[in-house]
Amino acid sequence: MGLWLIDADTLAGSRFALSPLAETTAALITLERAAAAHPGERAWLDAHLPAYRARLADDPVTALLVRAALGQTWLADFLTPTPTGGDEPSLEEGLDRMRATAPDAARRDLAVSLGRSPLPAALCRDDLPGRLADLLEWVWTEAVRPSWPRRRRIIEADVVARTGQVSQGGWAAVLDGIRPGMRWLGGSRLQINAHDNPPRAIHGAQLLFVPVTPVAGWVSWDAPHRYAVVYPCAGALTSPGPPPAPDSLARLLGPARAGVLLLLDTPKSTTHLVALTGQTLGSVGRHLRVLREARLVRRRRAGRSVLYDRTTAGEVLVAAQRGGR
Repeated sequence: MGLWLIDADTLAGSRFALSPLAETTAALITLERAAAAHPGERAWLDAHLPAYRARLADDPVTALLVRAALGQTWLADFLTPTPTGGDEPSLEEGLDRMRATAPDAARRDLAVSLGRSPLPAALCRDDLPGRLADLLEWVWTEAVRPSWPRRRRIIEADVVARTGQVSQGGWAAVLDGIRPGMRWLGGSRLQINAHDNPPRAIHGAQLLFVPVTPVAGWVSWDAPHRYAVVYPCAGALTSPGPPPAPDSLARLLGPARAGVLLLLDTPKSTTHLVALTGQTLGSVGRHLRVLREARLVRRRRAGRSVLYDRTTAGEVLVAAQRGGR
């Protein structure tokens, strides 16, 4: 199995990071595979897949390049440059690093992603990094940037939730199941995938965890300085929207406030609720204040985050109204 050996200091200093490039790469994977994880993503695919396929039909070399770079079980390394660890590195910064990949290195990466199969003759050329960067720039402009504010809210909400998990149960509580195939084995051992690779020691490096909204994930590194785990946000956040409140509850509290109460079956932060409801931060804050004053909701601190959930009275009210729908 693929193991990272992470010392305590490196794990303690790890952090979450946003990456527009990682989000765009995950969107490219979704477009290429044309598989939706939920109805909201199906609607996004329906809107953007025809233009994506038309672009590749006009550029067969890039179409072949994308299939090779995504591979079967491993993404080509030059497709997934490791984020630099800033608060939010620009997309252009990552694309510039991709374009700077040496042609020989790009071809070697493709050979790995293809399972050591011979590189197709059409890809024996020197402009592959630039072609892939151009395609990612197009995906960002056409399919990701229009929805980036909502995507960013979802990502930030996931970070808040994971940070709360760290404060309550340590990193082991977060790393188990953060992405398929990843498990914390204890004793400084993190299983990152099922590949039969030699263990990789990560000591004194920067370790980043990078959430993306599509159901995609990978690992990357700029050894020995930085390592990154890209993982999909929690499923509840990426769904197209919360279920409607029962009519009786909506009449009692108002539809927006009732929707907030329904979502608090598990603890959530205001950032979570903003991402899930699409309401503004001020509106969510006002709803939470009224619900707390009515003793239907309580709040508690988890590290630097404040989480809200329903009180016993809130649970009884929701159950009663659901029963009378």
